[in-house]
Amino acid sequence: MEESKPKNRYSDSELQEFKVLITDKLTSAKEELLALTSSLSNPNKNGTDDTAGTYKTLEDGSATLEKEQLNQLAARQKKFIENLEAALVRIENKTYGICRETGKLIQKQRLMAVPHATLSIEAKLKQN
Repeated sequence: MEESKPKNRYSDSELQEFKVLITDKLTSAKEELLALTSSLSNPNKNGTDDTAGTYKTLEDGSATLEKEQLNQLAARQKKFIENLEAALVRIENKTYGICRETGKLIQKQRLMAVPHATLSIEAKLKQN
């Protein structure tokens, strides 16, 4: 019985299943990034330019903080998109789901939750 031997990679049908999941996440991540970048390019869409000057200083500080937070979110989103795209490359190479530390298969549940994962839970815990 060959079935008792541990798998060293996911089957093509499993890889296809992950590809669909990642492609969906990639689409929504790109849409979210687009929304973030459009918020950054149109910062004053609430039309508060006509409010009293006494609030201007607070407003400027608040706007700066909000812009910084949007920049951080956009940078994090770009990194997420890069990780998802790298996962698609690993699927094409049939190396997806293999832990880069242990060489063992990453649990399917972990990949469903974090589809761009490159480390098994075992390897991730050793890092901390």
